[in-house]
Amino acid sequence: MNFANMFFFGIYPYIASGVFLLGSLIRYDREQYTWKASSSQMLDKSNFRIASILFHVGIIMILLGHFAGLVVPYELWHLFGIDLATKQLIAMAVGGIFGILCFIGLTMLIKRRLTNPRVRASSSRMDIAILLLIYAQLILGMITIFISSSHMDGQEMYKLMSWSRYLLTFRPIEAVGYIGEVHWVYKMHVTLGITLFVLFPFSRLVHIWSVPVTYVTRNYQVVRRKVAKV
Repeated sequence: MNFANMFFFGIYPYIASGVFLLGSLIRYDREQYTWKASSSQMLDKSNFRIASILFHVGIIMILLGHFAGLVVPYELWHLFGIDLATKQLIAMAVGGIFGILCFIGLTMLIKRRLTNPRVRASSSRMDIAILLLIYAQLILGMITIFISSSHMDGQEMYKLMSWSRYLLTFRPIEAVGYIGEVHWVYKMHVTLGITLFVLFPFSRLVHIWSVPVTYVTRNYQVVRRKVAKV
C-alpha cells in the first residue's frame, strides 16, 4: 500500500465528506441568496428544454445506479439471485443507456454555455468548471464500460463495492487494500467523483439539496378573478 492510494482512497473521501456537509451548511446559513440553480433559460430557450431533460434524467439515473452498485450490500443482490457477473452486466447496460442520454444533453448544454454570448456573459468561472468536470467524469465513466467488457466476471466491481463498504464503516486501511489494484481509469473516475463533492458547496450544485420532493403532492394554487366594484 503506497501513500498515494492511502491518501486518495482512504483519507481524501473523509476530507471531501467534511467539506461537502460543513460547507453546504455554512453556505446555507450565511449566503442563502446564492443558494439557487441560476437557470439561464430566459436568456436562450433554443434546445434548452430537451438538453436539460436529457442531462437530468441521465445524471439522476446514473447516480441511483452508483448508489445501488456501491452502497447496497452485495448480500442483498445475492438474495435476489443476482451474481457478480449479472450485476456487472446490469450496471454496464444501465450506465451505457443513461450515460449516452446524459452525454448528449450535457454536450448541448456546454456548447450553449460556451458559444452563446448572453449565456456565457452570465456564467461564472465555477459554472463552466463544474460543467466541464462533470463532462470529464461522464466520459471516464463511459470508458470504464469498455474496460469492464474485457472481464465479465464482476471481480473489479466487487473490489469497488468492498472499497465502498469498508470506507462507509470507517475502515480505510481495509478499503484501500481492495481498490489499490483496480484499473487506473477506475481510480481516476473515483478521484474526480470525490473532488466534485469538495467543490459542491462552492458551486450552483447546492440547489440539489433543495430538490422539490413535495412538488407533486402540493396543493393547487387558488387564483380568483378580481371582481370590479359597482
